Amino acid sequence: MNDGFIRMAAATPRIQVADCGYNRENILEVIEKALKKNSQILALPELCLSGYTCGDLFLQRTLTASVEENLLKIADFLKGKDILVVLGAPLRIQSKLYNTAVFLKDGQILGVVPKTNIPAYSEFYETRHFASGPSKPCRIKIGGQETWFGTHLLFACENIPDLVIAAEICEDLWVPDPPSISHALAGATVIVNPSASDEVTGKDIYRRELVSGQSARLVSAYIYADAGEGESSTDMVFAGHDLICENGQVLAETERFKPKKQFIYADVDMERLAAERQRLTTFRQEMDTDYIRIPFTLEEKEIPLERYIDPTPFIPGNEAERNKRCEEILSIQTMGLKKRMDHTWSNRVVIGISGGLDSTLALLVAVRAIDMKELPRSALIGVTMPCFGTTDRTYQNACTLVRCLGATLKEINIKDAVTCHFRDIGQDMDKHDVTYENSQARERTQVLMDIANQCSGLVVGTGDMSELALGWATYNGDHMSMYGVNASVPKTLVRHLVQYYSETCKDDTLTAVLQDVLATPVSPELIPPKDGEIAQKTEDLVGPYELHDFYLYYMMRFGFHPGKIYRMALIAFARKYNKHTIMKWLKVFYNRFFAQQFKRSCLPDGPKVGSVALSPRGDWRMPSDARVKQWIEELNEIEPPEI
Repeated sequence: MNDGFIRMAAATPRIQVADCGYNRENILEVIEKALKKNSQILALPELCLSGYTCGDLFLQRTLTASVEENLLKIADFLKGKDILVVLGAPLRIQSKLYNTAVFLKDGQILGVVPKTNIPAYSEFYETRHFASGPSKPCRIKIGGQETWFGTHLLFACENIPDLVIAAEICEDLWVPDPPSISHALAGATVIVNPSASDEVTGKDIYRRELVSGQSARLVSAYIYADAGEGESSTDMVFAGHDLICENGQVLAETERFKPKKQFIYADVDMERLAAERQRLTTFRQEMDTDYIRIPFTLEEKEIPLERYIDPTPFIPGNEAERNKRCEEILSIQTMGLKKRMDHTWSNRVVIGISGGLDSTLALLVAVRAIDMKELPRSALIGVTMPCFGTTDRTYQNACTLVRCLGATLKEINIKDAVTCHFRDIGQDMDKHDVTYENSQARERTQVLMDIANQCSGLVVGTGDMSELALGWATYNGDHMSMYGVNASVPKTLVRHLVQYYSETCKDDTLTAVLQDVLATPVSPELIPPKDGEIAQKTEDLVGPYELHDFYLYYMMRFGFHPGKIYRMALIAFARKYNKHTIMKWLKVFYNRFFAQQFKRSCLPDGPKVGSVALSPRGDWRMPSDARVKQWIEELNEIEPPEI
């Protein structure tokens, strides 16, 4: 199934009004183009076989007979070809004329879906010619072929269960209760809309929002094929505005008024749509309906994906949107902390400041909460606790940060306390093992908790979601706090939040220190430095956080299997990491994620900021002793595919 990806196309062929033979030839050219692009579903515009603007010529039997004749020729052309074509045609059925979407596959007319909502306002007068179609399906004959007719038709791919297609036509989408709603609730995952939407100023913006919004509301793919060049310009102009959307995202869009560029295709992720519907308990699918399911098959072929896969799914690519998102997340974190302070009657906040990214972000959030409560910034206590691994760079940055923000700086060197503890438990000072590292982290947590007790304050945790996913935290050490403001912020996003703050703070000294924090390698600094430099770099030990955040997003958000995530990562990081590096760290991710669940099962409270979170009380509930075997076995069996 190509990992759930199906290539879908929409096109606007050139037509001549009422010249069905000419139109057929141009439709066949478009079908050939779709086949060359390995598209398996193609949508064409409303009434494209005759032209939408035929007017009273629709009442002429010569025209409707030509439509039927050329429709059958198109069907015959499709014999032996692996593509499902949906095109618009006016069809005379039992003494009535219907504006229809015809489904064609492998020489057969699979079904005919009539338009439900027939407009008769402004420039539209379709009720003069067309009848509204019945919802209850019935059997009809077209040129000797028996087929289904009615609005309640679902075209279900037998060998790709997630692929179920339904149709609505143009105006059907613009009404308060579009047929696509009932189609989706009956199981349709793809909506095809053959349309003839004329252009007026600003209409393209509304059209795009309408199509993408409907795909989001229905958790579906939506293929919109619009009429264009060749339609009569007596009263209207058609620009060929085709769209392919997936759950609110515009995957492909034609340029209006560009006849030579009115063909688009996109690789739609059917597994993603199915996973999202499965997750949403309020998406109530109706298993027992009055719909007829019409089976068809498509070849399951492996083709190179031509879909952009964002290597940073947690971060908007657009700068303006990214800045807006950063401000919103900081506000969510701030309000969460303020509420917790209010509830616990705490007018003091205690944070351990390391000079690293995570504690810097927590400090910035705490400053905003203190300001919102109209408390003096001295109520924020930043505690630096140098020990064996602390470098001068991070120490100075920690002190400068706290001073710049007007908070209270407290320094407690924990070397003596940890050394005494080592003596008590018989730990060799020269043995830099897990006990050596974790003892420092737990000592720091004890210090913070006790200082908070002294001042009736609240210890704010600094650990981020990426560390929690990997279990890169000392149990009952930095793993524990009284409120974790960064608990659902992935490491890649932490960096952008700090960057955003540095660009908007209007304090040159603060900007400079924040920029140096951003440039400092990520490290817990638990191992003595080498020549004064950080000796322990986290990403050398557990892998690049940008990879882990990518893996986390697609595993958590959509439940994708490891092989699919691996293949997507090959595309997303093609210019940065080779396949061996991607595979190595993907296995590390799964092994650590499963092994470290026990740390996530007892997380402190913290605010959710995005669609992925690991709170055991909210988004993620997993047994701490679940086995990772099946996930790793799948990766072990993978032969790296061609991209």
